[in-house]
Amino acid sequence: MKAPDFTLEDYRSKKMVSLEDYKGRVVMITFWVSWCPDCMQDLPLKEQFYRSMDSEDLAFLSINVTGREKDENAGPEFIEKHQLPFPILLDKGRQTYDAYDCRTVPTTVILNKKHEIAAKFEDKATFIDIMKELSNLL
Repeated sequence: MKAPDFTLEDYRSKKMVSLEDYKGRVVMITFWVSWCPDCMQDLPLKEQFYRSMDSEDLAFLSINVTGREKDENAGPEFIEKHQLPFPILLDKGRQTYDAYDCRTVPTTVILNKKHEIAAKFEDKATFIDIMKELSNLL
């Protein structure tokens, strides 16, 4: 299934980022919110992975689902506190989250190089399972 396209604002640069910007690359997308205990375990693992990955073949995008935050400042406060190094896009509301048919946070979606959905992992998925799926595509 072809992944829904999106254009979202990058939290740091304020530039608009589109899925099309990553054409021909495997893309890992993680939807998250600041109040989620599973996200707090997931994001540090993804940070370690991000620091070691080859960005020519793989893109990692994290999307803060602002429509699921308890207040509008929660996401930005979390980002500033934890100094996450990877791209953080803002799904203002939950339009992209809903387009990907997400029901939980974190949800990680892996797209192949044609930007078809190769796998989707919900909140209780292990980091190892996500990495296994990625290794099959790279």
